Amino acid sequence: MEPIIVISIVGVLVLLLLLVGAPIKPIRLIGQGVVKIMIGALLLFFLNAFGSTLGLHVPINLVTSTISGLLGLPGLAALVVIERFIL
Repeated sequence: MEPIIVISIVGVLVLLLLLVGAPIKPIRLIGQGVVKIMIGALLLFFLNAFGSTLGLHVPINLVTSTISGLLGLPGLAALVVIERFIL
């Protein structure tokens, strides 16, 4: 397809959503989930940076970021325990 057609279609869809009204709650939930996953990745980064002197290393991926982001510090502690004693 031509780029101008694609841009026009996207523009019309955005206008339609603005006029009709988009469901805000699902968009807000997705945004909050993404923010929590990013916070979890940041927590894991700091754990790996400061825990390297103690030999702590938890890989940063979607699963570990989600666990540490949703559960916070208890989730981070659980990941450390799992990494140290189980894996």
